[in-house]
Amino acid sequence: MDANNRPMTQGAPMDYQTYYSQPANSSRHRRYSSASVAQAPIGRPPRHVSVHSEWDPARTSPDEYMHDVDSPRSYDTREYLVETSRSRQGDKSSKAGSVKYHSQRRPSNRDEFDGPHQLLEPPSPKTIAAQERDLPSLPTNLDVSEQDRILCEVNDRLSQCAFDFVAKYQFPIPIEPDKRQVRVPADREWTEWVYLLKRLATKRRIPARVLHNGQIKQLVTVLENSLEMRHAAKHQSRPVKDDRNVLQLISAGTQVAKILKDATAMEYLDRLYQETERRIKERQNRRVKFAS
Repeated sequence: MDANNRPMTQGAPMDYQTYYSQPANSSRHRRYSSASVAQAPIGRPPRHVSVHSEWDPARTSPDEYMHDVDSPRSYDTREYLVETSRSRQGDKSSKAGSVKYHSQRRPSNRDEFDGPHQLLEPPSPKTIAAQERDLPSLPTNLDVSEQDRILCEVNDRLSQCAFDFVAKYQFPIPIEPDKRQVRVPADREWTEWVYLLKRLATKRRIPARVLHNGQIKQLVTVLENSLEMRHAAKHQSRPVKDDRNVLQLISAGTQVAKILKDATAMEYLDRLYQETERRIKERQNRRVKFAS
């Protein structure tokens, strides 16, 4: 019985094989479809699965490799580099590449001394014992006040030499907010003049023709050798220097005046060297007389 209390007749069973074997443009198909053309399959076609068990990197796209969760360290491209090596001979299975991972991260505390190196044979214990004895005392005949006065004279004369050199050739002096502009040589200490001249030399602002024998490469070395000439008023805590060290500092200042081609400064420093050397010899002779 149906919903209207009418008897239902049992029809013949449907032949599905005959129904689906009919053409696509038949009336039965047009009843349920508004298009007469065959529809393309929906969705992504199934991925082709190779019958071979090996992995062929030539057929695998980079995206598939990068998203392969089973691949070791496939997500880390900064620390590891994939290197594929192939064999030129053999069948297809032998041509499949083998993946090797090389770490590219280097420890920050390693340098050339951690690589291949050599060690010298240590000296004999007798030599080491002789070297580790108390250092011999070098003659010191000038007291602290005399050394400060001499080094102050060298500092002032070299500052005047640098001031005249920069002014003569019109080299630029950068203006610094925490320092006053240069009006006189004393506005900068000798260490500051050394820094300025070194910067001018390294920036190739000083032509070789303005230096003695064009020694542009030796200028920085000569300037650094004179860096111990500092104003005594601001560096009174330095240790007492021996006589030879004082003479070396005066000689280093003389070399600066020479390379800057300042004859007046050279004469002044050379005269100071001779006076200091004569005073040292007089003190030595006096001590010898007292000792005898």
